[in-house]
Amino acid sequence: MPTRVQLIIGGEKRPARNSATFERCNPLDGTVATMAAAAAPEDAMSAVQCAADAFPAWSASSPGERRALLLAAAAVLRARAPAFATAMAGETGATALWASFNVHLAADMLQEAAALTTRIEGQLIPSNLPGNLALAVRQPAGVVLGIAPWNAPVILGVRAIAVPLACGNTVVLKASELCPATHSLIVEALEDAGLPAGVVNFVTNAPDDAAAVVEAMIGHPAVRRVNFTGSTRVGRLIALTCARYLKPAVLELGGKAPALVLDDADLDDAVAAVAFGAFANSGQICMSTERIVVDDAIADDFVARLAAKAASLPSGDPRDTRNGAVVLGSVVDMTTVHRCNALIDDALAKGATLVCGGKAGTVLMPATLLDRVTPAMKIYHEETFAPVKAIVRVAGEEAAIACANDTAFGLSSAVFTRDVARGWRVAQRIQTGICHVNGASVHDEAQMPFGGVKESGWGRFGGQAGIDAFTDLRWLTLQTAPRHYPF
Repeated sequence: MPTRVQLIIGGEKRPARNSATFERCNPLDGTVATMAAAAAPEDAMSAVQCAADAFPAWSASSPGERRALLLAAAAVLRARAPAFATAMAGETGATALWASFNVHLAADMLQEAAALTTRIEGQLIPSNLPGNLALAVRQPAGVVLGIAPWNAPVILGVRAIAVPLACGNTVVLKASELCPATHSLIVEALEDAGLPAGVVNFVTNAPDDAAAVVEAMIGHPAVRRVNFTGSTRVGRLIALTCARYLKPAVLELGGKAPALVLDDADLDDAVAAVAFGAFANSGQICMSTERIVVDDAIADDFVARLAAKAASLPSGDPRDTRNGAVVLGSVVDMTTVHRCNALIDDALAKGATLVCGGKAGTVLMPATLLDRVTPAMKIYHEETFAPVKAIVRVAGEEAAIACANDTAFGLSSAVFTRDVARGWRVAQRIQTGICHVNGASVHDEAQMPFGGVKESGWGRFGGQAGIDAFTDLRWLTLQTAPRHYPF
């Protein structure tokens, strides 16, 4: 039986207007995994209004109250790890390993958000006016709209709302159409932990209604911040809508993360990190290693080792417990398969070499490596968001840096070298919001400033950067002595 998901508005589960629903099917066998409420714009507006009504009391709550509730939510989330694993396998074909990582990091995010409640600090600014006490004060912004994607659904769903809540904002989480049941479990955990009604609200919508539902919420006067994680194509549309309504936004978009393997790299370490960065969640992560940039001097040895590692990764239906520890589960749909097959054909026709894997006929795509990729090939430029990766051979450090920066994207990156000082110098020249020296491009921690540059978006989640993003900075003064005015 499919899971049934309703809207959560003002602390109550309710159907959409006219009881409209939509289906999410499992990508592996096409069975209906979830039957979810298909919100109309009026439903979405109601969710925002309930968040607005809850804002005065929540924003006035003490840091200790918010901290206790967020910590309780983290505990509830961890306890429901099996439910999240089942929902993710059903809706997106995710592996148990990926689901476990999602729940672990998402719980950490709630704990970190709890710690931030007493770090929302201001500043005393010296004034030129005698007797004038001038303060810069951070205050909750209002209602925050969080729009989360399907690929890391628990991590990114929690990230969309945790720090905003810690700062005293109320929120509306708009679920991905591809994982409504997974996202609903987040809001249920928060409510069961004791968050007051209306502080967190939840909206699901049919794919065809997404534009109207999102615009209705962004346009609501009570919405004061928007955050979106997803593709650059949709991010542009969100940015345009926010611009029309003058709503600040945090956008974390697509990526084309390079991993630079320099001529003095420890190849065993580099292979382990690159394989993880490239193939975790079948490459469906914004930080996924997309281009493996290897120095000619060590390329043959490195490619052989990486190909052997990639070919050994177990694949299968994550719902079948007989498969054991599956690394490569399903990709999200056959559209991904067809797109990547076309990228493989294009690269091979233009001179690339297939090292392992190859074209797929189902959503269980193999780990695929294409060697000797050049800028003439589409895969050099386009994000695959799949376990299909390009290897680019270069001559020397300068060519590696130039290759890393030869992209419209700029989210994550990695550099491998035994010379730490060299790695630091190279990292400083790579045009990404994140760079890891001797570590995988896929790495996240709740307290870190997470975000990209160029077409990977703007703004940052996490830590102090998150506080800055989801509060308003106000200048307040108190005149403590008589003041002279010119008239």
